[in-house]
Amino acid sequence: MDTPNEKIGHLIAQIRQQRGLTQAEFAKRLGTSQSAVNRMEHGKQNLSLETLGRISDVLNKQLISLGNSAVNLRIEGGHELKGDIALKTSKNAAVALLCASLLNYGVTRFVNFPRIEEVFRIIEVLESIGVQVRWLEGNTLEIRRPEKLKLAQMNAEAARKTRSVLMLAGSLMHDYHSFQIPYAGGCKLGQRTVEPHLFALEEFGVNIVATQGHYNVTVKKKAPGEMTLYETGNTVTNNALMAAARTTETTVIQAASADYMVQDLCYFLQKLGVQIEGIGTPLLTIKGVPHIKKNITYAPTEDPIEAMFFISAAVTTNSKITIQRVPYHWISLELLKLRKMGLKYDLSEPYKAANGIVDLADLTIHKQGGGLRALTDKLHPNLWPGLNPDNLPYFVPIGAVLRGRTLIHDWMYENRAIYYTEMTKVGMQVELADPHRLYIQGPTKFSKADVVCPPALRPASLLLIGMLAADGISTLRNVYTINRGYEDLAERLNSLGARIQVFHEL
Repeated sequence: MDTPNEKIGHLIAQIRQQRGLTQAEFAKRLGTSQSAVNRMEHGKQNLSLETLGRISDVLNKQLISLGNSAVNLRIEGGHELKGDIALKTSKNAAVALLCASLLNYGVTRFVNFPRIEEVFRIIEVLESIGVQVRWLEGNTLEIRRPEKLKLAQMNAEAARKTRSVLMLAGSLMHDYHSFQIPYAGGCKLGQRTVEPHLFALEEFGVNIVATQGHYNVTVKKKAPGEMTLYETGNTVTNNALMAAARTTETTVIQAASADYMVQDLCYFLQKLGVQIEGIGTPLLTIKGVPHIKKNITYAPTEDPIEAMFFISAAVTTNSKITIQRVPYHWISLELLKLRKMGLKYDLSEPYKAANGIVDLADLTIHKQGGGLRALTDKLHPNLWPGLNPDNLPYFVPIGAVLRGRTLIHDWMYENRAIYYTEMTKVGMQVELADPHRLYIQGPTKFSKADVVCPPALRPASLLLIGMLAADGISTLRNVYTINRGYEDLAERLNSLGARIQVFHEL
């Protein structure tokens, strides 16, 4: 049996590899020698609480529970950003692709895969049921599914930290007559019902009953033919796509989401041999295959939501930066709204993403000099090609630098507009009209603050943007919520001239 030091050492090695660090690189960031790191990872070195805290800071991951300890950010704001930043691939596409990898009995490799907490949680779930997962060079993730999964051993703790685990139902239903999935977690954005998933999978003969802590799933597989989704949601559409992927009869899905992560999943399923027509529209026609065993490599597309984060950071701090590898068609309405506000930007000539399908371009945001103005119309989300629901929040700090009053109408979620009021803590003038509508008066001057992250990814990241724009030193506490969706965000912002320190309180 491993000693406590050996267990901690194995954990450190695993997280270091997930972060894509060699022992030498990790040692340099930790301020020690590679031989010392090697001793730690083999359990041959005693580790003090101070050392564990320092390791947690470098790995941006809490190693052990020590009361209310958390990973925090110390931000020295008021500095102009400048330079180039390349986008990472999409979180929302990545978690769907991980769930869809269980459809394939061959070897699946994902290129340039995001190393983020949400991905790590799904990987922990897959590994717990017997899937072999390993990181290769260049952020390539290799997945080998065994013939028989150990579903009874599913890691419930990891599963409950992400709502994405719901998408396992659409892939597991093809090989198992009954199984359990832990209740889904993720962002706390109000009453996000799972009924649309239940209704969609019912069409394929799947019955899901909620019990204490789990969903009990039983399957008597059938072909739905034509079906309509109860709600046009991304994960709901993905679940239906996975259910149709190994249903040999043709399935027609009406009211499907056409959003970016759904398109990415469709392109992946096509590579597995599934025939799909209507990608990018609300009407999908799928001709599935009964069994899939292919050795394939697929590159998910860059994240349009991360693009909007950096756009918002540049506008809010009045900076000129170039965001590389932007899937610009997926944020075309966002860019139009910004242009109507007076924003000056340039797009390079387009080029293809690594998957050879999606068009990318390099986007340069120019300094504005305080000339931006609020729109007379409200800003609200809609289905693609509307303004993306996850991009809407990034107009909140932008609203603070506009001349005039901006109305944000976040109608999709009960609680998210309420979280936007946290921006008053960094000096914004906001007025909550009701649980969905927020007025922002600008221009305002951001101020430093000490704030705990709210339990929702996008609202938490807005505070970071506000702190980048505020003169003085701010503290953003418990940033796990942000790390769910963004990889090495502090380090990447620092490469643009920000001054952010990651620290761990014991």
